Amino acid sequence: MEKIFSRTPMLTDVSTHYCPGCTHGIIHRIVAEAIDELGLADQTVGVCPVGCSVLAYNYFNCDMIEAAHGRAPAVATGVKRALNGDVNVFTYQGDGDLAAIGTAEIVHAATRGENITAIFVNNAIYGMTGGQMAPTSLPNMVTQTTPYGRDTAAAGYPIRVCEMLSTLTGTAYAERVAVDSVKNINAAKQAIKKAFTMQKENRGFSIVEVLSTCPTNWGMTAPKALGWLRDNMMPYYPLGNYKDVTKGE
Repeated sequence: MEKIFSRTPMLTDVSTHYCPGCTHGIIHRIVAEAIDELGLADQTVGVCPVGCSVLAYNYFNCDMIEAAHGRAPAVATGVKRALNGDVNVFTYQGDGDLAAIGTAEIVHAATRGENITAIFVNNAIYGMTGGQMAPTSLPNMVTQTTPYGRDTAAAGYPIRVCEMLSTLTGTAYAERVAVDSVKNINAAKQAIKKAFTMQKENRGFSIVEVLSTCPTNWGMTAPKALGWLRDNMMPYYPLGNYKDVTKGE
């Protein structure tokens, strides 16, 4: 099916800084394609996090704002309200940014029903700073700061973000997807399009959590990392829709 763009495609034609095998590039592409196919490119503003995707402004052909660590939802809220809602706003955040230092911001943006879209990349580890335990690191998972595995008695349990935010009245849409296969990549793109559509329809807060890999900090080849995601992350973080107000949920 031919794509007709109203302007320059959302995804820039430059090489990324990501490690070999990292799936951020796939996620960038499907976010960009979703925006293009919905005809929202000319009215989109993105908010970059602190983390591996700190340079995301190089890869999207739209206005991008760099937020302080964890504060992307607050910045996105300001943009959306300042422009009287006449803009498509998304945050692109990792698990350390959104689920650790930014927990308060994402929870309160959701409970207020802010009409923004969060793209949440969950690779179960701190990538940019060298592979430390993240709020999403699995029980017994080996990281730089848990060399014997995550001890839940000492460090607690991983946070299931979609499940948590889906309990809030202001959340209109919450879905968890993955980018480990062609089938799941296509489903992830459709979920992202749905989230942007919910925003366009002024439904409230939407989030798409994307299970992603980090071959470098997991200490694996890219193919093995995809297998590890399927075998270990998906059972703990089940894919699926957790809330959709258009279905009366």
